[in-house]
Amino acid sequence: MYNSNNNSNSNILASRTSSRSVTETVNGSHKFVIKGYSLAKGIGVGKHIASETFSVGGYQWAIYFYPDGKNPEDNSAYVSVFIALASDGTDVRALFELTLLDQSGNGKHKVHSHFDRSLESGPYTLKYRGSMWGYKRFFKRAQLEASTFLKDDCLKINCTVGVVVSSIDCSKLNTIQVPESDIGAHFGMLLENEEGSDVTFSVHGERFHAHKLVLAARSTAFETEFFNGMDENDQEIVVTDMEPKVFKALLHFIYRDTLIEDEELFMSRSTFFASISDSFAAKLLAAAEKYDLPRLKLMCESVICKDISIDSVAYILALADRYHATELKSICLQFSAENLVAVMQSEGFEYLKEHCPLLQSELLKIVAGCEEEFSGEGKCKSVWAQFSDGGDTNDRSVRQQTWENGVERSQSLWVHLSDGVNNDRSPGQEA
Repeated sequence: MYNSNNNSNSNILASRTSSRSVTETVNGSHKFVIKGYSLAKGIGVGKHIASETFSVGGYQWAIYFYPDGKNPEDNSAYVSVFIALASDGTDVRALFELTLLDQSGNGKHKVHSHFDRSLESGPYTLKYRGSMWGYKRFFKRAQLEASTFLKDDCLKINCTVGVVVSSIDCSKLNTIQVPESDIGAHFGMLLENEEGSDVTFSVHGERFHAHKLVLAARSTAFETEFFNGMDENDQEIVVTDMEPKVFKALLHFIYRDTLIEDEELFMSRSTFFASISDSFAAKLLAAAEKYDLPRLKLMCESVICKDISIDSVAYILALADRYHATELKSICLQFSAENLVAVMQSEGFEYLKEHCPLLQSELLKIVAGCEEEFSGEGKCKSVWAQFSDGGDTNDRSVRQQTWENGVERSQSLWVHLSDGVNNDRSPGQEA
């Protein structure tokens, strides 16, 4: 007998579906260090110092610090701090946290946070690009300058942004989570335990045990050394051109595919320009070049790139050229071209002229490219515009000089530029 009720129940069960709406925050943080606080005072009410932009939740953000305050009515009695939406967006909802770090070591930070309390009206909404959230009266300036938040004329501000996102979770109930790859951890343990090692490196009295097959698989230089030029019975290799700590970092990368966690590797060399080649990152870059490890080279270039400035760029350019660090070299050349007048007045540029004359020709080609781009309304600032901002040229006919390949025109231009710069005037100062 046909049972219509059973069939009806079966159809009902088969058509049941479910979904779930999930609203959460995508969080990200940025640390903003303000050095030379006393020099920033007097910039003017409503004028700010901006951090580098950072990305959270698909949007760009920036921290704005107002040394003289944002509100004219406060007569510079307060400093102001704001978080700004630095990219296009409409009705972006977010939570914020601003922390002024106590530099005494006591951990008594000044914190304004919306993450740890309920909000009556929900998250804050930023309507458009340039919208800001923050405090006009973040801290009384007199109290700030007498506090432990200011140390060595430096302030440190942490910012956390939580962008509110909603999504529909319609995933199946039965799911299996696959963990991240841990092959690097396993190979790292192989290096640390020295199990099965078949080669030893002696680096200035310190010994490192490793595995030929692992090294050869990662480096063509090691592959050639082990299987084409090394006696099978020779189990020890003496390394004389590298420090033990650098060789240790090299092995760490080969086995784990990551940079070693060493504070010295990321230490800024901004106050030791002439010794940039003596930095840990530079020495590791040299090791990566020697053993043909392109990924490690790029990692080191990325670290060194963060230290590029007017005073350091010439030294870093010479370093990049020496070790064929093409990405770093390209950035240095472009930075130098865009800031040519100031770079030419640095000590590093004198070093470049004396030790790396061919790099000058390369830089000149970049400058020529900037001129052509400028004439087509490009983004790069004309070198001649730089001179009109920061110095005077005694021979304006230089501007009409035809750019040609080769060094003759290059040498002539450097003479004109060197003669035309007033070294007593800082870059960007009006005549």
